[in-house]
Amino acid sequence: MKLKSYDLAIVGAGIVGLAHALAASRRGKKVVVIDRDSVANGASIRNFGFVTVTGQQAGDCWQKAARSRQVWGEVAEAARIPLLQQGVTLTARLPESEAVIDAFLKTDMGAECRRLSPAEAAEKVPALRRDVITAALYSPLEVRVESKDALPRIANWLEEVHGVDFLWQTSVNAIETPRLETSRGTLQAETVIVCPGDDATTLFSDRIASYEVTRCKLQMLRVTPKTPMTLGTAVMSDLGLARYLGYAELAEATPLKDRLDREMREHRDNGIHLIVVQSGDGSLVVGDSHHYGPTPDPFIDKSVNDLILHEMETVLDLGAHDISETWIGTYASAPDRWRLTDAPDDATRIVMVTAGCGASTAFAIGEETIADLYA
Repeated sequence: MKLKSYDLAIVGAGIVGLAHALAASRRGKKVVVIDRDSVANGASIRNFGFVTVTGQQAGDCWQKAARSRQVWGEVAEAARIPLLQQGVTLTARLPESEAVIDAFLKTDMGAECRRLSPAEAAEKVPALRRDVITAALYSPLEVRVESKDALPRIANWLEEVHGVDFLWQTSVNAIETPRLETSRGTLQAETVIVCPGDDATTLFSDRIASYEVTRCKLQMLRVTPKTPMTLGTAVMSDLGLARYLGYAELAEATPLKDRLDREMREHRDNGIHLIVVQSGDGSLVVGDSHHYGPTPDPFIDKSVNDLILHEMETVLDLGAHDISETWIGTYASAPDRWRLTDAPDDATRIVMVTAGCGASTAFAIGEETIADLYA
């Protein structure tokens, strides 16, 4: 069976693949997106749906996040994706954390952010434990979507409005642009972009291996308060100041990291930082942890979840609550970069986000790749 020809074939229907499909379709290109699953089922939906600008690494990552946030606003309106929350309140309970907040506010990245007192922070997030926190950083830039709903809506919108074709449950076995061998037959495309998520072995494994790509396993939970409550903004804590590179690479972060290494060793060893966001049904998505290896095990470690929940309960007073879901996510990780774009030839690109910020940066990366291919 021979399939029809396209200007561009994209392998992978996660947020990175969809972002490239949008950028190409806006240039009038005929696009097909190919995915081995029946719906997006990887890192793009096993996350917070938290589009984060503040705290991303200074430079390229922060710039890509700022642009992607603009595109998210356009896409959410056009594809009728609810923006469930806006803004983030990052709480501090240590003087070293306050020093990082103050230093961040002096950078260009902190221009739209401000420092809050505990009382002001509680206006943003009523459940905050005001007797625990000493200050907070507030950013109005962040938005939150429900990823498991948003990704299908984007795909449907691209198909219905932009004429993008989707081949679901279709594997791509070999690529020699303009020829792709798929489980449905041969497909022709003038250009090809491979967006493999954390799959480093199926296509172009030798090229991906040169970047020392491994995988990161994370654990997340859904917490349902027994008494309905409104969270307000998304919430983060001191641990985020020591992990998100926009803060953690500041000179003022060194004393904080040293103190957390001494006093919260288990959290740090398990790569835990706190993010809490709220879904439309009132439940909270809470996480997460980070463990690295080429083949992460599929098991949820209760002790790790307990550490995450301990940090949540230290910062938030939710009252009685249930754990309604727990799950594992994985994403690609590389030791010296937050993303990679590789060119096997002039008409082919491999694009991976290797720092867990795909939802926050993909739309800008897609624009960059398409501009390069069609310069």
